[in-house]
Amino acid sequence: MDSQTSQPSQASQSPHTFQVDLRGLVDLLSHHLYSSPKVYLRELLQNAVDAITARRAEQPDAPAAVRLYAEGGTLRVEDSGIGLTESDVHSLRATIGRSSKREDGLQAARSDFLGQFGIGLLACFVVAERIRVVSRSARTPDAAPVEWTATDDGSYTVRTLPHEARPEPGTTVHLVARAGAGEWLTEERVRSLARDFGSLLPYDVRVADEAIAELPAPWDRAHPSPATRRVALARHCHDLFGFTPLDTIDLNVPLAGVRGVAYVLPSAVSPAQRASHRVHLKGMLLTERAEQLLPDWAFFVRCVLDTDSLRPTASRESLYEDETLAAVREALGERIRSWLTGLAAGDPERLAAFLSVHHLGVKSLARHDNEMLRTMLPWLPFETTDGRLSLEEFALRHPVVHFTRTVEEYRQVAPIASAQGIGVINGGYTYDSELVEALPSVRPGTVVSELDADTVTAHLDAVDPAEELALSGFLMAARAKLDPLGCDVVLRAFHPLSVPALHLDDRAARHEQARAEAEDQADDLWAGILGSLRGSAPRARLVLNHLNPLIRRISSLRDPELIGTATESLYGQALLMAQRPLRPADSALLNRAFIGLLEWATHTEPGKDDLR
Repeated sequence: MDSQTSQPSQASQSPHTFQVDLRGLVDLLSHHLYSSPKVYLRELLQNAVDAITARRAEQPDAPAAVRLYAEGGTLRVEDSGIGLTESDVHSLRATIGRSSKREDGLQAARSDFLGQFGIGLLACFVVAERIRVVSRSARTPDAAPVEWTATDDGSYTVRTLPHEARPEPGTTVHLVARAGAGEWLTEERVRSLARDFGSLLPYDVRVADEAIAELPAPWDRAHPSPATRRVALARHCHDLFGFTPLDTIDLNVPLAGVRGVAYVLPSAVSPAQRASHRVHLKGMLLTERAEQLLPDWAFFVRCVLDTDSLRPTASRESLYEDETLAAVREALGERIRSWLTGLAAGDPERLAAFLSVHHLGVKSLARHDNEMLRTMLPWLPFETTDGRLSLEEFALRHPVVHFTRTVEEYRQVAPIASAQGIGVINGGYTYDSELVEALPSVRPGTVVSELDADTVTAHLDAVDPAEELALSGFLMAARAKLDPLGCDVVLRAFHPLSVPALHLDDRAARHEQARAEAEDQADDLWAGILGSLRGSAPRARLVLNHLNPLIRRISSLRDPELIGTATESLYGQALLMAQRPLRPADSALLNRAFIGLLEWATHTEPGKDDLR
């Protein structure tokens, strides 16, 4: 190979600089990185606060002030921070992705700064067409002030100014609104945004001489008594979130660098609803919609806190999911868990008030936490045949804790089981069946059993064989009528007497019924496949109560057609009593039985009226 082609040329080794399309970058920031143009003010405050932090790292007694003035579509932001020299401006402000906080030995103090990504003033182009910065360095007092002016077309100029243009170290940023963005630079809007973003900043921040910071934070303020503190925090919650909390939970986790408070919602919310929390990073509001801050089970609280340990994403509008966030989430979850156990131990009235609203959240936690389940056993309410009871109280009453997995199954068996002395828990609500099954793990010796149709039937009294034999014709006709519906007919004697018939099935029976219906409606190939899946599960059954007067009268009928109509009516009534969802075939049966009974009730024989 030729030596000239094998060696790279000198020109090809020379570094090249990317040319940045600032208009495209501004479009990226405004439409893809930031959720709203309002973040421009956060970036300005952040730059000012970081500059002050940098100066105080070298000059602990340096002033710490930020002033904002808005008027006529312009905004001026002044800070007493570290400032910049002309060389700083060229090397830092003209280079995307770099940050002045990385230089001059400040890397070790990086945790004191808010900014992490060097985007800085570029965010201001979301609302401004021109940015002018005047700065004087505190590190180099003899250096002349420098002016940096940039426009949204990507061009900028730098020049030095006379010393009197900026007598003291620090930086002043001037913004001129772009067309259509003037509302973001009004004094009212600037004050509102500054108060929202900077209420917990540790420095003197003012908008037109009105103080913005409200230190100490609401959860750190001294109060005459715990009661007055609760009132003050409740007021803070109402101002911030719009509701008055049931209670407040301190979230002081020093090892995680977290201080704040959780407010307990006064009304129930869906566990699927993602909770949004307010997170401040070193005093600056990071986000109002932090969703991964707490464990999923703690959906009954809203938090506001300040942290110095969590990492923000590039947009600084959410939290970066890493090991630190996972550890903080666990620590905050432990604080909420400790609050619950504290209520259980010392304030049962407040705990009862809380559980009346948020028992679902506690059940969600208890199903994964045996210690929490053990603590909450006397308090968590469940629907049972004995009324609303805790698992602890129910287990004391019944040697065997029976439960159903669905609400429909419970409604089928509850009246009959109660009359037979069988205690049943409705496990059909969210988490309930899981908690009932976990009961033996925290209460050794407890026997838990799922209640099915066979168990209920076995507890019903059998009818005298001679009487059942005498009714064999009636039972045969009734069974023939319900056989196409996949339902058997059995005769038993049970209480209460007012219940004429009971419809019993279980999940296996319903599954088989659904398979059979699909097979009937399928083509030959699919029907063959479904037929091969036919199971041996027991069918549903209609249990007729031999003690009920109506059943005794119906069983004495001799007309097969009338027996069939009566059987369909009993079947439909039993479904309705169990509040089961009706299939199309069930609805058709109810309609057919109703019409049949009307026809029978209004039928008259020819000439009968003439004999009256």
